[in-house]
Amino acid sequence: MKVNEIMASPAITVGESTSLEDVARLMLDKGIGCVPVVDADGKIAGIVTEASFAAKSKGIPFSTFRAPQLLGRWLSDTSVANIYAEARQTPVSEIMVKNVVTIEEDESVNRAVELMLEHDINRVPVVRDGRPVGIIARHDLLRLMAGRV
Repeated sequence: MKVNEIMASPAITVGESTSLEDVARLMLDKGIGCVPVVDADGKIAGIVTEASFAAKSKGIPFSTFRAPQLLGRWLSDTSVANIYAEARQTPVSEIMVKNVVTIEEDESVNRAVELMLEHDINRVPVVRDGRPVGIIARHDLLRLMAGRV
């Protein structure tokens, strides 16, 4: 079975200068867990997932300590709500994952599952000539189990 048989299509994308507020609203309005970010030519430049908006533990430069970071800002006494408010107009290019794992639409579903496992990711943008045409997510694999393909 090929990826294009079970992927969600079309891919909903945003440009690199789109604000984080607009990306968050789009994801909520469309009920989607990720958005590929495209360059001026429509080619994939990055990806933003729900996890991009969550706090992460990051290493402190020149130290063995790790500290929480949210949207590229260190968490200290600053409240989470304040960080989100300050970051609303930040361009998505500042937090997107740039080394995007992608798959071609004519590759097998087996290969998509391998990529998800190998890279510990839940979603893989499906591309044609470098341009996103869909998304295959672990959720889409439920269609195989439910016989809805």
